[in-house]
Formats: sequence, structure tokens, C-alpha cells
Amino acid sequence: MPGLTLGDTVPNLAVDTTHGKRKLHDFIGDAWTILFSHPGDFTPVCTTELGKLAAYAPEFERRGVKLLGLSCDDIESHKAWIKDIDAFTSGAKVTYPIIADPNREIIKELNMVEPDEKDASGKEVPSRALHIVGPDKKIKLSFLYPASTGRNMDEVVRVLESLQKAAKHKIATPCNWKPGEPVVISPSVSNEQAKEMFPQGFKTADLPSKKDYLRFTHVD
Repeated sequence: MPGLTLGDTVPNLAVDTTHGKRKLHDFIGDAWTILFSHPGDFTPVCTTELGKLAAYAPEFERRGVKLLGLSCDDIESHKAWIKDIDAFTSGAKVTYPIIADPNREIIKELNMVEPDEKDASGKEVPSRALHIVGPDKKIKLSFLYPASTGRNMDEVVRVLESLQKAAKHKIATPCNWKPGEPVVISPSVSNEQAKEMFPQGFKTADLPSKKDYLRFTHVD
């Protein structure tokens, strides 16, 4: 899908949110930010997603991450919808801002347009898009789900932690990696460099090629 993608800088749009008017770059500041869109207010899957994000807010806060939602309805609709989300979600409340985009202008700028679904009047609606934005205001990862499929918040936390570790250390996370499991050392790091960078040690897989590119270690 054309438009904003990995490595692109998020445009510094002026947006109207449930917490007042904001500029995106000012909101992001020097923090990691999860920017996520929803097809519409008072819809079933979106209600469960926003509630789950509220429930996971402590996990994101612990990692220094901000949350910013977007739906194409107006602010008053958002505020009324939040009451339903809070009532449905036991033990958690929506404390993050939600952008209003009744004219469907922002979703185009942020590459969050649902390609197939339309609302009752035939207008475009947001997809279930989610961008993880780094402190440098660049897109580090994007998910794009159809309106029919809700997102998995455990996966959002998993990839967020992977991105943060990779930004801090010269590592990558292998297939099916979970927080706390070993990571792999970047191929650009020599064994001599690895000994200095990872004093806790690392284990090299014994492969038929005898190449030592698959090296595992643990990082905080």
C-alpha cells in the first residue's frame, strides 16, 4: 500500500484529540509512540481493542511508550464512546488521547485507509493500522489489519520490546522470540567485538557450514 511506511518520518500534523489540540511531533517528543487507528466509534471489535490497550497501558508506560488513537468520528462521539469502553473493560480506563478525523484527511496522511470497507454514506474509513514510532519520529514497524480482524496486544508488546532492544544493542530477535529469551547478535559485529559488547558471553550454533553467524546471547 503506498504512503507512509517503514523508515518514513511521521508528518507533523495538527490534530484535534480528546485531550485537546496537538501537533504530532510535540506529542511524540523523545518517546516511543504507538499510533493506532480504528474503523469507527461504537463498533464491536474497536471497543474490545481500545479497552485492551487501556488494560495494557501499564506495560507500555513501563517501557516509556505513549499511546495515541485515531477514529474518523468527532470528539463528542469519541468522548461518549469512551464511556462504553470503560464500562466494558473491567479494571481499566481509557486515559490516552484519541484523534478525531471526521473529514478523513488524517488517515490518508498516515497511510491508515481501509481499502475495501466504506461507511454507510460510502466514505472511506480507517483500517486497523498501527504504527510504532521511534523517538526520532520515524516509523519502526507497521501492522495493517482488515476491519474484520482484531489485533493481538501481546504481539504489540512483543515487537515493541524487540524494537527497543535492537535500538539499544546490536542484536535482532529470532523467530517466535519472547521477552526474556535469547537474542541473536548482528552479523555486522565480529566475534572480537561481540566479546567486548556482550561480556555476559554468547553461544555460537554449530552448523554444517562452520560459519559462525548464528550467535545467541541475553540482553536487558
